[in-house]
Amino acid sequence: MSTEKEVADEFEAIIKNLPREKNLVNDVHLYYYQGCWIPDLICSGVFSSERNFMARDDDIILSSCPKSGTTWLKALLFSIVNRTYLFALADNNPLLKANPHELVPFIYHSQSLNIETIPPPRLLATHLLYDLLPPSIKTSSCKIVYVSRNPMDQFISLWHFSCKLKGAEAEPHHLEECFDRFCRGIHAFGPFWDHVLGYWKASLERPHKILFLKYEELKKDTATNIKKLAEFLELPFSEDEEKQGVVEEILTLCSLENLKNLAANKNGTTRTGFPNSAYFRKGEVGDWKNFLTASMVERMEKIMKEKFGKYNFSFES
Repeated sequence: MSTEKEVADEFEAIIKNLPREKNLVNDVHLYYYQGCWIPDLICSGVFSSERNFMARDDDIILSSCPKSGTTWLKALLFSIVNRTYLFALADNNPLLKANPHELVPFIYHSQSLNIETIPPPRLLATHLLYDLLPPSIKTSSCKIVYVSRNPMDQFISLWHFSCKLKGAEAEPHHLEECFDRFCRGIHAFGPFWDHVLGYWKASLERPHKILFLKYEELKKDTATNIKKLAEFLELPFSEDEEKQGVVEEILTLCSLENLKNLAANKNGTTRTGFPNSAYFRKGEVGDWKNFLTASMVERMEKIMKEKFGKYNFSFES
């Protein structure tokens, strides 16, 4: 393992030579590192976790491109894993008191919190490309859950998120310009296509280790996918749990509408300084139809065909 000083020195030497672009989400920059555009706020954390993060065999890692349903999946995972005691806590349920991002931290925030002290199984998250994951995640027996989303909906969610961060009084980001940058892969943790395909191909090679989920399918039949998720984690629901309505309790607790209306998600900020409320909007499938022009849709569909066609991979629209 590298010391903090060694990582910092290496980071300073490398970052000054990396390609740089303005971030779509806020006024910070993106640095192009090993095929991925990384926000400068977490570059040092990515460097550090790449070299020092040690996965445990019972870790559960949630991965996604930003605005693909990450917050929702964090809540679902936390509830599934901790269900034996969670509902007995009633009003003291952690999900009622804290934003899901606080309960399932990102691995590259390990510098600001001691993730080694988290009791097993640790629930952790990342937005990194599969090829950029710390080596120990790939070599250990830990589980990876990946959630993907139709890029048109994902882009619109990302655009709204960026506008929220600017504030109600500020001029919103120009949709056409942001769309062009997204299509060229210049967005946080992009290119989107490489992100999705990396995990998709890995999930085909290692289905016991990586569960690949689609946001659209989760929305269509959440209950079935909750059970699928629990089985993948080797924490299947028992017959008694199903009879007692535990699955339905998780559905209700983790519904986007319920999470959105909790005081913990209306107030406060995350570790990155973003308002908790910014992580909740509609969560609908197909909302892109209200924003994208015909030419935008044509361009996106052409890219999807080029990138995904030969892998027989597609998204519902």
